[in-house]
Amino acid sequence: MHESSWHEFRKHCARPERVVWAVAAHGGRRSICPLGWKMNTSGSPPMMAISVAPARFTHGLIVESGEFVLAWPGEDLAEETLYCGTQSGRDVDKFAVTGLTPLPARTVGAPLVRECIANLECRLVNSMTTGDHTVFAGEIVAVWLSEAPTRPLCSIDHAGGYDFLLEKGGYRFGVVRA
Repeated sequence: MHESSWHEFRKHCARPERVVWAVAAHGGRRSICPLGWKMNTSGSPPMMAISVAPARFTHGLIVESGEFVLAWPGEDLAEETLYCGTQSGRDVDKFAVTGLTPLPARTVGAPLVRECIANLECRLVNSMTTGDHTVFAGEIVAVWLSEAPTRPLCSIDHAGGYDFLLEKGGYRFGVVRA
């Protein structure tokens, strides 16, 4: 055993991370931010937490609106995941550029994403600054599932940088450099 660094640990032990999209809207603007850092935090009431860097446009939308949608893309959305993760919502409407379909949510202002496998409407309950990210805890107030149940759930894993692992039909494909 040898002493190492946090970055080396993440490279070898904390990857891959399942990707979800944080979708947020406020003041007529909206954005999609792919994230690997998310977790369940409560079963009653159901809650999830996400970790978003303050420099991200989506971070400000969540702070201002007090809500967000978590959307689960399938492997068919790998290119859209890369695009949304490398372009800023300050500069482009990610829905318009990618051709993704925004749907009205029932209880929050952020849109659902029709092409995603699942969408969770979340109201912000608390937030905490943790170094270079903010952890947002959201209560899940509505759940939406795709009407195409044969699509695999949570099939895009973030392998670090711009590398993703795709799973299809129970088989894992190697690193796809997007």
